[in-house]
Amino acid sequence: MTLRRCAVLLGLLLLAFGTASASSDKIAPRVQEETAGIGSTEALVVLAEQADLRPAAALTNKQAKGQFVVNALHETASRTQAPLIALLSQRGIPYQSFWIVNMIKVTGNRALMEELAARGEVARIEANPYVRSALPSPSGFDSPHPDTVEWNVAKVGAPKVWALGFRGKGRVVAGADTGVQWDHPALKNHYRGWNGKKVNHDYNWHDATPDHSPVPIDPYGHGTFTASQMVGDDGQGNQIGVAPGARWIACRNMDANGVGSPSRYTECFQFLMAPYPVGGNPNQGNPALAPDSINNSWTCPASEGCSVNTLKQIVDNVRAAGIFPAMAAGNSGPGCSSISDPPAVYQSSVTVGATDSANRIADFSSRGPVTSDGSNRLKPNLSAPGENIRGAVPGNQYESGWSGTSMATPHVAGGVALIWQAKPALVGDITGTETLMTKTALHLKSSDNCGGSGQKIPNNTFGFGLLNLYQAVKAP
Repeated sequence: MTLRRCAVLLGLLLLAFGTASASSDKIAPRVQEETAGIGSTEALVVLAEQADLRPAAALTNKQAKGQFVVNALHETASRTQAPLIALLSQRGIPYQSFWIVNMIKVTGNRALMEELAARGEVARIEANPYVRSALPSPSGFDSPHPDTVEWNVAKVGAPKVWALGFRGKGRVVAGADTGVQWDHPALKNHYRGWNGKKVNHDYNWHDATPDHSPVPIDPYGHGTFTASQMVGDDGQGNQIGVAPGARWIACRNMDANGVGSPSRYTECFQFLMAPYPVGGNPNQGNPALAPDSINNSWTCPASEGCSVNTLKQIVDNVRAAGIFPAMAAGNSGPGCSSISDPPAVYQSSVTVGATDSANRIADFSSRGPVTSDGSNRLKPNLSAPGENIRGAVPGNQYESGWSGTSMATPHVAGGVALIWQAKPALVGDITGTETLMTKTALHLKSSDNCGGSGQKIPNNTFGFGLLNLYQAVKAP
């Protein structure tokens, strides 16, 4: 072999090695681990081109925002995913296409992952771990009938807002959680799918777990509780929700054991951005039926394999569509920088910490600043009652004593319904609504001094402080 041919061959080998190395750099470490040897796994193929949603900010109508965002996301996904979907279909490789973010879930081995990573339109390949969230669960003991407004509902000023004539009428809130017992006495009359005589779950319910239940169910119990904190009121004295005049819809993103995954979380965000019929497909979605806010009382920890940025684009897109993204801070306190998991860490998330009845921060409530993504971002944004809370649980029961930032977040998600009924000019304006909530909050300082902010407003313990819906509604 001539020297020239050797040089050419060496160059080709180096080029091939470099390409393979560059491709492997796109593949998340967990995916590489799970596809070692003959292993196969689920993974999320994120494409490089993502829809430009910046024009949505100039739209003042929530429905117009939602329609623009959904159209732009659909166009980008259908145009750029076509070659990949053709390849996967031809080979009989299982996949699930998403449009809320330009992404495809695939199942395959290392060879497939490397082949996909080598393609120019692929930005990265993320893991799709199945994560068990640390959620409170029912104890089985019914709490006494109080015949009064719960302390936590009063603490955020909701009854004073009701007295002004605003109970959330005409607004819709949503839960992405373990499901909901839709016909619970505290929830049935508030379900958008119930008209007082018959029920229709189309556009109002979706189950992203393998159960694919056509009717709302909640074998775990957590989702029923959090939904009841937003709208719960049975008309018989159990006044447990901040916006009893609002309607609710839901998507189940965790199974009977509280296990979710990035793809399930994504599927629920996609359904809620543009709801579609039970048994239908996401291309049938109608953004005009999207809720005003989504309560997210869960996290996707990096310790379980969730990349810190896996859900970032999705939450950004939800916000761009004029839907309020309320996120639990997590229950890893009291240490500083314990807000570390998606989706609580994102700038676009409205992250909520938990307080007790004396307006003290709950010991378990996670604190900022956010260091897991290198941002040093101040979090949480707000706080709300989250310790020793009473709410509805499956079996037509009520329970007291629930604690967690899971319990704090529904006050904010439900509070959006009160504010938007009272101030319709804010409907779809997430930044304006968040600013109003933070400016009118009961400002609280902290001795924690996380990030050196304890005596400042906002700080990394309470954010701006305790949600005050009465002051928010009263404000000009």
